[in-house]
Amino acid sequence: MAATKLDSAITLKGSTETVMEFFGYGINSILFQRGVYPPETFKRVEQYGLTLFVSDEPQLKEYLSSVMEQIKDWLYNKTIQRIVLVISNNDKDEVLERWQFDIECDKTMTEESKPREKSLKDVKREIRDVMRQISATVTFLPLLDGPCSFDLLIYTDKDQNVPEMWEESGPRIINDSEEVRLRSFTTTVHKVDTMVSYKSGD
Repeated sequence: MAATKLDSAITLKGSTETVMEFFGYGINSILFQRGVYPPETFKRVEQYGLTLFVSDEPQLKEYLSSVMEQIKDWLYNKTIQRIVLVISNNDKDEVLERWQFDIECDKTMTEESKPREKSLKDVKREIRDVMRQISATVTFLPLLDGPCSFDLLIYTDKDQNVPEMWEESGPRIINDSEEVRLRSFTTTVHKVDTMVSYKSGD
């Protein structure tokens, strides 16, 4: 009985870890699926009952690790609103895809709050559905033209301390874009909505 209760209790810390893990796998999956880095620089892992790919490229791993640590802090403090992964064409510096993750944080939740009733199994099932959709986007997204790079844009509440290495950026909106909404998931503390917009082929 105790084990069942524990499995269905979501704390602020537990929610933060779960959502951060999703972003780690989600960002890696997008970079792999969209061919931003060569496929041989990724390794295969099993997660959420799926086969996923994560980068084995040292510089990229180091960069994502440092970004994730900052995201974890903002998730825990419930001060993050949105993460956007932008894929651009290197030759023209033109934005081709914009993956947007909108994050709703329950500001009333603290580490001292009573844990929320939701099974971690259910949360991971919802995440699995989102990850499946990310993988399936290759069926309708246009082929990326030429070598591409990516940027991560993070939107937070005002007056947040930002690491010195980070810089201000515009929203990098795609004009006349097509938009597709993917599934969302919620831990009951953090809710994440996913959407991809891309440059129309015409």
